[in-house]
Amino acid sequence: MQLVSIIPRLPPVIDGVGDYALSLARQMRKDFGVETHFIVGDPTRSGADCIEGFSVSQLLAQSSADLFSLLSGKGQMTVLLHYGGYGYAKRGCPVWLVDAFERWRADDGGRFLLTMFHELYASGPPWTSAFWLSRLQRNLAARLARLSDHCFTSMESYAEKVRDMGLGTHLRSQHLPVFSSIGEPEVLPPSLSERRRRLVVFGTRGRRIQVYLRSAAELNRICSVLEIEEILDIGRPLDFDAAQVMDAPVIAYGEVPAQEVGGILLDAVAGVLDYPAEMLGKSTIFAAYCAHRLVPIIAAYGSAAPADGLKPGVHYRLVNSEDEKLRLSVDQLIADNAYDWYQTHTLSIHAQTLAACLASKGLLMESLAHA
Repeated sequence: MQLVSIIPRLPPVIDGVGDYALSLARQMRKDFGVETHFIVGDPTRSGADCIEGFSVSQLLAQSSADLFSLLSGKGQMTVLLHYGGYGYAKRGCPVWLVDAFERWRADDGGRFLLTMFHELYASGPPWTSAFWLSRLQRNLAARLARLSDHCFTSMESYAEKVRDMGLGTHLRSQHLPVFSSIGEPEVLPPSLSERRRRLVVFGTRGRRIQVYLRSAAELNRICSVLEIEEILDIGRPLDFDAAQVMDAPVIAYGEVPAQEVGGILLDAVAGVLDYPAEMLGKSTIFAAYCAHRLVPIIAAYGSAAPADGLKPGVHYRLVNSEDEKLRLSVDQLIADNAYDWYQTHTLSIHAQTLAACLASKGLLMESLAHA
C-alpha cells in the first residue's frame, strides 16, 4: 500500500517534523513494505521530486484548492497528516489546510485520515499574538480531530485534549513519545565508566543559547562534581563564545551528520537540554540522549511534575537540583532508567503502532502488521 504523508518541510531543510516523517517512512518501508508519497506544505521548497526513493509533491501555494487538487485522486487513499499549526502558517492558523480536508472527506468514500498532532495550539500572555490566536488555533485542531479516523500525539496531555476535542465521534487517540531523530544504537551503549568525561549541549541554536545564558552557574557546578573535561556544542554556530561562561573547555562541532552525532553521544556521559520538563515526551533531543544512554540534564522552566512516565531524579536531572548525590554510580542508574524508558517507543515501535492502526482499518494485512 501507499501512504500519503503531509508535512511542512523535508530534509535537507532542518526540521524536526520532517526528520520524524522521513524516519518513519523508512521504517514502514523496511518492516511492512509500505511506501510513502510526501506532500510538502512549503511552496518555496526547491528540492527534488524524490527523496531516498520516496516520491515528493509540493504545494504551489498554501491554499485549500491547491491541497485538494493534490488529494483528489480516484480510489482509496490514506493520508497521514503531521500537524503543527506553525508549520503551515506564520501565525499558527492554517485555515486553508483544515478547509481542504473537510472538502476531501466529504467528496468521496474510501478515504482515511490519520493525524499526528506534533502541536495542538499555543497560549501566552495578553500582549502576545498566541493569546489572541489561541481560540482559532484550538478550533482548527478540534476540526481536524473530528475529521480524523485516528490520532496520535507525543504526550498524554495532548492525547487527553484530542479525545476531548473529538467528543461525539468514534475518535481513537493514542500517544507515543517521539523517537531519536539521529538514529538509535544497534547494541546496548557502553556504561558511563567506559566513556570520556564529556558533556554534550545539542539542539537548536536558540535552545543551546538558553543553556549557556540561563544555566551557566548550575552547569559549571555539575561539571565540577562529575569531573567533566570537555563540553561539546553541537548545532548551528552560536553568535557568542560559550567558553566565556563555562569553566570546562567548549568544543564547537557545528552542524554534523546524524550518524556522527550518535558517535559523539556514545562517548559522553551527559547531555544538556533547555526544555520544559513536563514536555520532554515531544523532544527528539531528549529522546536521543535517552537512546544513547546518557544522563539527561534538563535546564527546566515551568513545572517539573512527572509526565509521560518520566520523573526528575529518576529519568533525568534538573540542572538547578541541589541533589548532593552527583556521582557516576547514581548517574548510571538515571542513564539506565532513561534508556529503558526509551525502549517502549523506539522508531520500530512507532512503525508497529502505525501498521497496527492501518491493519485495524483493513488498510494493511494483519499478517504484515504483526510480522
